[in-house]
Amino acid sequence: MDKIEWFILNYGYLAIFVSLFLGLIGLPVPDEVLMTTIGYYCSVGFLSTPVAILIATLGSFLGMVVSYFVGSKIGRPIIYRVGKWVGLTTKRLLRVEKWMMKFGYYTVTFGYFIPGFRHAICYFCGISKISLKKYMVFAFAGALIWSSFFILIGKFIGVLNV
Repeated sequence: MDKIEWFILNYGYLAIFVSLFLGLIGLPVPDEVLMTTIGYYCSVGFLSTPVAILIATLGSFLGMVVSYFVGSKIGRPIIYRVGKWVGLTTKRLLRVEKWMMKFGYYTVTFGYFIPGFRHAICYFCGISKISLKKYMVFAFAGALIWSSFFILIGKFIGVLNV
């Protein structure tokens, strides 16, 4: 976390965007801690809250869109190759696809709040080939809600400590 704080203090909004983008495509970034830290920096005036929310939303959203495309292009062949070792059979994949067609869009929006799940759901949306336009609407809404929620919590905590 010290490195991420250093990154934010030295590179500001670019650090937020890059960290969240890379975190959403699967790199181990402590997203919730990062977002509350950003909120704290907003409370002390180092960052602007609206700009931080916008940049965090865009970084998260772009990471989710890239994950969707990776899932749609190479996800199925990878699952067919390694799925048997992790318990993902063709039958289960079909069940996941059916579930995604029914609930996938809402899962994208609210799945942001479940660490680990928010990363996998993007790939499965791409694998399932749900509508990209609808996916992008729900992914953006989820990114905005999630970013706002954690940044505002961090800002509230910062205000209490100042």
